[in-house]
Amino acid sequence: MFSENPIVRRKTKQIQIGSVAVGGDAPISVQSMTNTRTTDVAATVAQIKDLENVGADIVRVSVPTMDAAEAFKQIKQQVNVPLVADIHFDYRIALQVAEYGADCLRINPGNIGNLSRIQSVVDCAKDKNIPIRIGVNGGSLERDIMEKYHEPTPEALLESAMRHVDYLDKFNFDNFKVSVKASDVFLAVESYRLLSKQIEQPLHLGITEAGGFRSGAVKSAIGLGMLLSEGIGDTLRVSLAADPVEEVKVGFDILKSLRIRSRGINFIACPSCSRQEFDVINTVNALEERLEDITTPMDVSIIGCVVNGPGEALVSHVGLTGGNRKSGFYVDGERQKERIDNEQMVDQLEAKIRAKAEQVQQTIATLKPE
Repeated sequence: MFSENPIVRRKTKQIQIGSVAVGGDAPISVQSMTNTRTTDVAATVAQIKDLENVGADIVRVSVPTMDAAEAFKQIKQQVNVPLVADIHFDYRIALQVAEYGADCLRINPGNIGNLSRIQSVVDCAKDKNIPIRIGVNGGSLERDIMEKYHEPTPEALLESAMRHVDYLDKFNFDNFKVSVKASDVFLAVESYRLLSKQIEQPLHLGITEAGGFRSGAVKSAIGLGMLLSEGIGDTLRVSLAADPVEEVKVGFDILKSLRIRSRGINFIACPSCSRQEFDVINTVNALEERLEDITTPMDVSIIGCVVNGPGEALVSHVGLTGGNRKSGFYVDGERQKERIDNEQMVDQLEAKIRAKAEQVQQTIATLKPE
């Protein structure tokens, strides 16, 4: 398979969020955020575990009240993935969750309070050796910045971010990452571009409030894809008005599409037409659902006819080309004597793909340095 990847990542400082390194040469991590009430400990823990199961590296939890802070303490004790405590308005909540084991504190410069309150949070983060995320958002810029620019602009988001970067510099604190999110793709992209030229800290990417599943995934793929293709970004969250599990899946799909980080199967499938010899759409949907647990990076092509099927199979770990009653089957680009029964296709392919995934995983393991 054509494997050249022209992306050169921007060099950044590396920080540590729990067990996950962010920045430097660390893999670009995928985050999500719970949408349960944090005070509902059982529901929040269950959702975090669902996110872990689909590969989330880091999970953010909103902590709007002291009651939520107490719940955060219980939640932290029941999960393994690093947790970012999302704090707005009341800096004292940040101090409390730091005591309770938060792996990172997210603060919004537009509403966290005056300089002395920020210093209190920084001093606490220093003491606990946990990073801070400066989370600038186009929808909550400081009043004086809005008065200056009249509306969210890339320069406005940059000024807000750099104001608080300067604060942290004054406090001799460099254990932080920064985000400059906006719901408009071009506003967010240009803001990140400007910021990437100003600081060496890791950048947390996101198109905030991107929308529902379909539109939000498209916006995020365009915006994050533009930045990632330029080497900008060290961790990301896809913000969707949908099940947070879908955020993680879309995030990995974006990284996979750019060949930055692969997790699980990359399905290559035709949209189907009257030439198809089997039901391509339902077959692919069934395989995606059944094989969701596979984390081994591999390519699987499912093509309904012989027009493009053999060519795609040549560059796939496992390939299928539609045929009359039985379909052509390929492994590592080589056509096999065995054919796949169209009536039993999903069951047979699942078994073949799982066997190949195990083989690929063993090969990967032998290549890892001891």
